[in-house]
Amino acid sequence: MPSASCDTLLDDIEDIVSQEDSKPQDRHFARKHVVPKVRRRNTQKYLQEESSPPSDSTIPGIQKIWVRTWGCSHNNSDGEYMAGQLAAYGYKITENASDADLWLLNSCTVKNPAEDHFRNSIKKAQEENKKIVLAGCVPQAQPRQDYLKGLSIIGVQQIDRVVEVVEETIKGHSVRLLGQKKDNGKRLGGARLDLPKIRKNPLIEIISINTGCLNACTYCKTKHARGNLASYLIDELVDRAKQSFQEGVCEIWLTSEDTGAYGRDIGTSLPTLLWKLVEVIPEGAMLRLGMTNPPYILEHLEEMAKILNHPRVYAFLHIPVQSASDTVLMEMKREYCVADFKRVVDFLKEKVPGITIATDIICGFPGETDQDFQETVKLVEEYKFPSLFINQFYPRPGTPAAKMEQVPAQVKKQRTKDLSRVFHSYSPYDHKVGERQQVLVTEESFDCKFYVAHNRFYEQVLVPKNPTFLGKMVEVDIYESGKHFMKGQPVSDAKVHTPSISKPLAKGEVSGLTEEFRNRLGHHLNSISHSPAATPRDSASSRMARRLQRLHQDCALTLSVGMALFALLFAFLVKVYNENITN
Repeated sequence: MPSASCDTLLDDIEDIVSQEDSKPQDRHFARKHVVPKVRRRNTQKYLQEESSPPSDSTIPGIQKIWVRTWGCSHNNSDGEYMAGQLAAYGYKITENASDADLWLLNSCTVKNPAEDHFRNSIKKAQEENKKIVLAGCVPQAQPRQDYLKGLSIIGVQQIDRVVEVVEETIKGHSVRLLGQKKDNGKRLGGARLDLPKIRKNPLIEIISINTGCLNACTYCKTKHARGNLASYLIDELVDRAKQSFQEGVCEIWLTSEDTGAYGRDIGTSLPTLLWKLVEVIPEGAMLRLGMTNPPYILEHLEEMAKILNHPRVYAFLHIPVQSASDTVLMEMKREYCVADFKRVVDFLKEKVPGITIATDIICGFPGETDQDFQETVKLVEEYKFPSLFINQFYPRPGTPAAKMEQVPAQVKKQRTKDLSRVFHSYSPYDHKVGERQQVLVTEESFDCKFYVAHNRFYEQVLVPKNPTFLGKMVEVDIYESGKHFMKGQPVSDAKVHTPSISKPLAKGEVSGLTEEFRNRLGHHLNSISHSPAATPRDSASSRMARRLQRLHQDCALTLSVGMALFALLFAFLVKVYNENITN
């Protein structure tokens, strides 16, 4: 367990940081605008030590931080925002865990294996004597678990305060921020969308359109962490999209626990948001919709079909079915039946020719019989989903499903294998060999041999690693197909289309450092220069900022006095010289 300067766990960071104290961003910018106080002796050595503190220094803002995220695209977006804020305030984000002074572990609570990885990473960090800050759905849902005791936690709606939590953790304090953001008593979607972030892929922007959901699925642990539905305003989401395109992004992913439920808490809807977004998507850029549950898309089928036919929206939708047994769906409290799911899929396949429907299935939910499972198998055989996420059921602590009579482990495992065998029995892309397609190239393949692109239906197409293709629309001929991909050869006489957007940020570069953001931080700097004298609880970085400011003043005074003395000496010498000449 990491050492701490206090024995008791603080419930919130306000226990050690008051309203009058300077905020981390204030201290960061103060360091940029003032210089160190000079000592009477060995001045140069002192200045060198102040500008380059020893590696074991506890002055916040100079450490290396490793950010590790598990889970969904919403979690990945949160991780990007936290990394961006830390980098904006002076911390160095590193990809090398062993070099880092602090590990920021952003967890996922959907399955047992994800939490096991999270727990093992905490243990490893403790063994390597790293400072630790925990984030994500696991500590938010169950902050009192034994293996989380004594560790700093930042909640899923508090990611805009990650700098404060990291700073106090570096100083040896254990702090927790788990509150909900509210405005006049109404729960908000979460932290602001215009915060700095570091995109894992500079070409892809992940935008969380809402947090939480309206369901109460009996197996779901995420609801414990993310809570009920809270949507962002349309204007905020459109502004974030515009900013992303101005920073060279060519693909936007909309994400949440249930995108279909968007807007129901603020009097709007998903189609209304999407029509506003497509107005600002540049030519050559694309929008991908995230997961939506069947109940919340049924009433918008006509509008959704029109949107999915838009040339700048991928004809792709992720609609989880989970089981093809109405009995099992009822036990899951999924609020739809299999007929509802089929109605959505059949309508979209008819109105959006070629659309890709991805779905999820849970094998071995409590009470699932062999007959229930066979109904699920038949559904997969009928629709031959090109993208299918097969999950063995894991009882998550604290959920109603964990208290139900469980299907034997060996049965769950076997059903998972059987359904996987069915999924691998068909090839969804064989009939596309020989087609000519327009694809958007956005990333490198895992084996580093190809670039990964996606066609109109968000099907994966591997293309040659030509650097001029990255972030561009390319026309290719499909010459080979596999279970999860196709391979395309660029057409020799085809033009490479560059989206009408700016040059992408460099990998690791901070997004969102707009003029408005800099001005906001500049205001904090001005407030520091007029702030009262330090209190005993001032942080190390605040004290350093004041030392730097005093040195600036001392140096100015010393220089002024020196110039005056030099002028007097010069005048005296001139007078003596003139007297000698006269004599």
